[in-house]
Amino acid sequence: MDTSDRLGKRVAALVGVLAVAAALAAGHVVAGFVGPNASPFLAVGNTAIDLTPSWLKNFAVRTFGTYDKVVLLGGMGLTIVVFAVVAGLLSRRTPLPGLVLASVLGLLGVAAVLNRPDLGALAVVAPLASLVVGVVAFRFLHNSARARGSSDESRRTFLKVSGGVAVGAGVLGGFGQFLSGRVDVEGSRAAVGRLTPKVAAPAIPRGAEFPGNPTFITQNRDFYRVDTALTVPRLRAEDWHLRIHGLVDTELNLDYGDIRGRPLVERTITMTCVSNEVGGPYISTSNFIGIPLRDLLMEAGVQPSADQLFSSSIDGWTAGTPVADLMDQRRGALLAIGMNGEPLPLEHGFPARMVVPGLYGYVSATKWVVDMELTRFGEKPFYWEERGWGTRGPIKTQSRIDVPRGFASVPAGPVTIAGIAWAQTVGIARVEVRIDGGAWQEADLGVEVNDQTWRQWQTTFQLTAGSHRAEVRATDRRGMAQTEMRVPPIPDGATGWHSSLFTVE
Repeated sequence: MDTSDRLGKRVAALVGVLAVAAALAAGHVVAGFVGPNASPFLAVGNTAIDLTPSWLKNFAVRTFGTYDKVVLLGGMGLTIVVFAVVAGLLSRRTPLPGLVLASVLGLLGVAAVLNRPDLGALAVVAPLASLVVGVVAFRFLHNSARARGSSDESRRTFLKVSGGVAVGAGVLGGFGQFLSGRVDVEGSRAAVGRLTPKVAAPAIPRGAEFPGNPTFITQNRDFYRVDTALTVPRLRAEDWHLRIHGLVDTELNLDYGDIRGRPLVERTITMTCVSNEVGGPYISTSNFIGIPLRDLLMEAGVQPSADQLFSSSIDGWTAGTPVADLMDQRRGALLAIGMNGEPLPLEHGFPARMVVPGLYGYVSATKWVVDMELTRFGEKPFYWEERGWGTRGPIKTQSRIDVPRGFASVPAGPVTIAGIAWAQTVGIARVEVRIDGGAWQEADLGVEVNDQTWRQWQTTFQLTAGSHRAEVRATDRRGMAQTEMRVPPIPDGATGWHSSLFTVE
């Protein structure tokens, strides 16, 4: 077989990688003008998140935590590089296989953009640009490599061409990133300034915290984040609008000034993610600032047949919340614009989000919220309902051991076991701890802040040297004890007793 007209393996692989890099860079820079999420790389990533099975999504959250999206992007990048190398290697004799694969990759980007609920028709220009540039770049680089011959001058020419393509792709990609970040959302947030509520939350009383446990109020930088947003939406306060419509007497259209200008209230609320495993970290407490959602719904006039609030984020994510819970004045659901005295951080929903005590976030905590439609359950399924999750999402009574942490070593003698328990909107009545399967010992409870927050607890055991296992269970004010039965988080929240294995020395 004559191999003299074949490209070398390294050159062929380089042709594939550079062509794909040029394609992605072109799509990224066009997306800077028509919408950041139109970038083929991000559009495919967001579509991958939407199509990910619940078990795999939960595995990613459990394994990688808040780095799950970084892992996804890294995995996508590696996959694309492998794809590009294969395209190049298959095209050592003729560019046709690579051109076909480049077209397939481009069409995948087109399909992903067309599937995005947050992008308009113009957004398809970005993946089309990526497709065209990818095909042209592959053909150009392949021809250049074939023409390079064996002379030193031909090799230098190819190196110059490939280097130029690499530099051009880098410049285009950087310019696209600049365009994507040109919305000065940080400046908009800073201009909001510090938020001072008319009705402030009561101060956290002495005795609400125990040493070794988390601080009662979670700092904004430490507040857990679990969502489907591959990139944080960049929406300025001055561009934000909220529409409340559907089964209402009067449609409302509000801007940020309308919300900021109303009397603000502050409430101390613990939020919990349904993805939280038993003993997991996805629970935090903040002083949220905003206006009661009940007031907005009463202003709109909710019709008797409406039992679901279907809320939408700027990026197309949706949630369905029971209207009865939103109208419960004691529960105090908020349209929040602030956390701990500051405007909401970007990753936590700036300019505005929903916060509904007692419900897992997937049905109640829409960030970057821009639309609220009053509907009926079953008529309009929301994001996670379409994927088989529960429709109502009430938070289950749970508890967690924070001290000592698993596999810790502690000195012999009095050993303090401490942690948190929660039963939002109901309240914790009792927490019990046992060691090595022995008798249950009732723990001391921290001072209760309100029934919408976690409650800290601690107790002490005299323990001898060796390995020990502590278990905890809580009972809420309804008299319902936390079940021992272990169930996974999906579809409507994990259950089971948390335990901590540690060593006394």
